[in-house]
Amino acid sequence: MGSTAVVVGGGIGGLAAAIGLRRIGWDATVVERAATLEDAGAGISLAANGLRALDEIGVGQAVRAASRGQYTGGTRTPRGRRLSRMDGSALEKAVGTPITGIPRSTLHHLLRAALPAGALLTGVRAASVEQTAPDTVRVDCGDTTLHAHLVVAADGIGSSIRGRLFPDHPGPVHSGSTVLRAITDHPVGLDTDFELTWGRGAEFGHIAFPDGRAEWHAVLSLPPATRFADPLAELRLRFHDWHDPIPALLAATRPEAVLHHDVAELRTPLPSYAVGRIALLGDAAHAMTPHLGQGACQALEDAVTLAAALAATPDADAALTRYDAERRPRSQAVARAARKAGRMGQQLSHPVAVALRNTAMRLTPSRASTRMILRHHTWTPPRLP
Repeated sequence: MGSTAVVVGGGIGGLAAAIGLRRIGWDATVVERAATLEDAGAGISLAANGLRALDEIGVGQAVRAASRGQYTGGTRTPRGRRLSRMDGSALEKAVGTPITGIPRSTLHHLLRAALPAGALLTGVRAASVEQTAPDTVRVDCGDTTLHAHLVVAADGIGSSIRGRLFPDHPGPVHSGSTVLRAITDHPVGLDTDFELTWGRGAEFGHIAFPDGRAEWHAVLSLPPATRFADPLAELRLRFHDWHDPIPALLAATRPEAVLHHDVAELRTPLPSYAVGRIALLGDAAHAMTPHLGQGACQALEDAVTLAAALAATPDADAALTRYDAERRPRSQAVARAARKAGRMGQQLSHPVAVALRNTAMRLTPSRASTRMILRHHTWTPPRLP
């Protein structure tokens, strides 16, 4: 009998984990509680580390073909003054690939297509996960019970599995921000591939897609559970006098397309990403703020590192120890850096502090900015057999 795994959660990290496990010869099944895969979400930027992880599980080429490279853009003030410029060519030269932008729905579709029929079970909720023997974990899914040598908890920031493994952990907390985002209904004329604009306690950004449409996001410093009767109208009011193309992006959006989520994070680091034969992955392990665009990339790193560790040794317990040792320090360091970036970026609101930050950014050489970005992007994945 071969090695078996159940992956709880059919998001980016969970799907990538299942693909990676199958590439090393494991029989991996994904259980996803949503009955219908609606591919909710807007867009995503994938940095070199995430793309290299996708290459290692065999879907990088397809993802690149469906993406748009980010060569132009940078950071601006609400009036349009440049604070920094993106040098996508320099990044590509340094790491071998540009940052790319892709709709989340497209990325999800490409990951699902890499799994064989029957490997993804939808409408199945993992009600309980329990290790019943040194090498066996039972997953109760209502009328169905699955037994596996490994369970990968990729069930998101509100992970119930993490809560059972670490009952004393405080869990996710509100970061102080909320995000509204959407994909435009039709192409919009854009001069840049990717851009961020920082105001006082607010950020607006866009990611251009190959078909001319764009994802935009607005991050606001607001208390948790703040909601608007008409989110799009609220954003048009707040950003009506910000520089072009921000008003045009909002004008090209249908009201029903706007998503609104509070930004939460695991501010208290977990003491381990593996307990027995259960491994935590992605947001379940290290949910971070979006200010570095590294959330999905770190989940993809997790997936490849886990598969490589299991491929390198027949001892699954030793492999999980190795996975934890390799992934926890890096991902938690990236989470801290993302939190710091938010505090110095979108969450900064005092006018004097904003002015000092803007001056510092304008005076920072582009070469130094590129080095700061490369600190997180220059990750080489372990090779999978």
